Order: sequence, then structure tokens, then C-alpha cells
Amino acid sequence: MILDAKGYALRYALLYTALLGIALFVPLFVYTNLMLQINEAKIKKELREVALRIVAQMEEYDNTQQVFRYPRYNQYRSGLFDRNFKPIFSLLDFTPSSFAPGYHADGARRYYILELPDGIYFGARYLIVSTKANLWQIYRMSLLIALGIVVLLALFSYLLLKHFLTPFEQVNRALDNFIKDSMHEINTPLSIINVNIDLFNQKFGSNKYLARIKAAAKVLGNIYNDMDYLIKKDRIDYRRTTIDLSKLVQERVDYFREVAALRRIELSPRIEPGVGVISNRTRLQRLIDNTLSNAIKYSKEGGRVKIYLKSSPKGILLAIRDYGIGIEDPERIFERFYREDHNKGGFGIGLSIVKAIVEEEGIDLRVVSKPERGSTFIYRF
Repeated sequence: MILDAKGYALRYALLYTALLGIALFVPLFVYTNLMLQINEAKIKKELREVALRIVAQMEEYDNTQQVFRYPRYNQYRSGLFDRNFKPIFSLLDFTPSSFAPGYHADGARRYYILELPDGIYFGARYLIVSTKANLWQIYRMSLLIALGIVVLLALFSYLLLKHFLTPFEQVNRALDNFIKDSMHEINTPLSIINVNIDLFNQKFGSNKYLARIKAAAKVLGNIYNDMDYLIKKDRIDYRRTTIDLSKLVQERVDYFREVAALRRIELSPRIEPGVGVISNRTRLQRLIDNTLSNAIKYSKEGGRVKIYLKSSPKGILLAIRDYGIGIEDPERIFERFYREDHNKGGFGIGLSIVKAIVEEEGIDLRVVSKPERGSTFIYRF
């Protein structure tokens, strides 16, 4: 695909889903907090009512009676404490963390402390009533709502992604077909131009005008090869074999000599013979061609491009150095469609292809550049 339709659609589907999720989960969060607050208020009210009920029963107690039957409840526990917080009578199964009058929450435990008049209720100063808060019903309801929202968001994301992706797939399919047809149509006349120039040179000798045409055709051929590689790279299995890198580099240097000659640029190769690597020829050719093409393109007229290839115990080193305008931002030159000098032409895809190849092939790449002093691309295999 020419456009990353799936990535584009996925990003926007996730963005819209996230916004919808926020719009749904924020009210759920507010609702849950509100229900918890209502539940706390309900428990506080019930604890206070139970405390007042116990006080009322103690007030009804007749001193002539020998026994006071302290009230007991299934859901509540209570106790009477003196002014020093020592229990006079207690059914509590815990020790309160605070004896300040009012409502308290201690983990799942809730208790209410009612301050009593001194010396009236069996010498008690405080009445404490407690219960356990059952929050599971609230959390269960919120969890069910949250699960419903997740299912809704998943369905929404699927439908959104599907509808987002369909038009992009149609556009990409049309672009793919257009570029394939265009590339096929370009390849045929390009081949005819190169063959006829070679035949003319064989019959009538070299011609400077035809040399320029041949060089321009080679530049166009390099662009064609880049586009062809981009179209096929996800559909072809580029198998790795043993390649004579010395021979390949020399072939590509010879191929670009006519292109360099247009601007009176000298190509100076220092290639150690017999250097072999295990890689893919198509990928290595794209790597070498794009690096050489950029070195020639950004060299100053009448300059020089040096090509080094040598092997050592540390590995194989390929370096291509120019003495041109240099690079201001070496990190960005590998971004697709990025060009520092728009006057030099090109589409800005060559070095993005190089970056992808070195990552796929496990090649170490280092770029050394100084503005107005040139650049060096160093590959280590």
C-alpha cells in the first residue's frame, strides 16, 4: 500500500474510541462516587437511629427492675464506655481507632459515637454503635456498567475502524494499480532509450548529448528501481545468499560514472577484491545505489566521491564519502519524503529505503557530516 491506511484508520479509531470512553467512564466514575456518598450517609443515619433507640430503651429502664436487657441487633454491635473509654458493657468485636463523637469509617467498619450525659446511663459516657459497610453491591453495579461500556467501545471501534478503512483501501488499491501500470509503462521506453543509445554509440561513436541523455536515463532508472522496490518489498521474500560485495560495488560505481560525469564529479573507488557477505543482492544494490546517487547529487560540481570497501577481523566496512554541501540534520534525512535541499530534486524516499534495509539486514550505519564540508556514510557488515 502507498498509504498506511490501516495505521491511519487505527490511530483515528483509537482516538475516537478514547474520547467516547472518557465521555462514558467519567459519568460512571461520578455516579459511583455519588452512590458511595449516599451509602455512607445512609449508614450514618441508621447508626444514629440505632444509638437513639438504645438510649430510649435505657431511659425506659426502671431502677426497681433487677436486670436491664441490653438491646441486640443482627446487623449492629454496640457498647457503653466510661469517660476513660473503658468498656462498661460491650458487644463490639473491635477497638475503635478514635473516640471522638460522630461518624467514623475504619476500613470496612463503620461506627457512630454518641456522647451521653454524665452519670445517667449506668455511668456510661459514650455509646458506640457499629456495622460493616457492604459496598459490593455498588461496585458490582459499576463493574457491570463498565463491562457494558467496554463491549460498546469494542463494537464501536470495530465499526469505526471498518468504515474508516474501507475508503482508504479503495484509494490505496487504485494508487497501487496506477503506480504498477505507470512503472510498467515507464520501464519499456526507458529500456528502449538505453538500448538505442548503446547501439548509436557502437555505430557512430560517443556523443556528449547522448551521454547526457544516458546519464539522465540512469537517474530515472534509479528512481524507477526505488519505486519498484517499495511496491514489491512486502510481497517478495528477499532471500539471503553469499554475494561478492567487491564486484557489486564496482558494478554500481561503473553504472553511476556517466551520472557523475554530467557534473564533472570524479568517482574514486578503493575496493578490496574478494569481499563477500551473506545478504540479498536486490537490497544491497538499493543501499549502494541510493548512497552513491545522493553523494553525487549533493557534491559540488567538479568534486570527488570516494568509495571504500575493505574487510578486517572486526567485519566488513563500506564507506562512501563526498565533499559537498553536507547535512544539517543527519537524524531526519532517513524520514520518508524529507529533503533538506528542495532545489536538488528527488522524492526523499531513497534514504528511507536505506534505513529500512540496514535494519532488516542487521547492518550498522553511521553518518558523519559537516555543513559545506561533505558527508560520509559508513556501513559495517
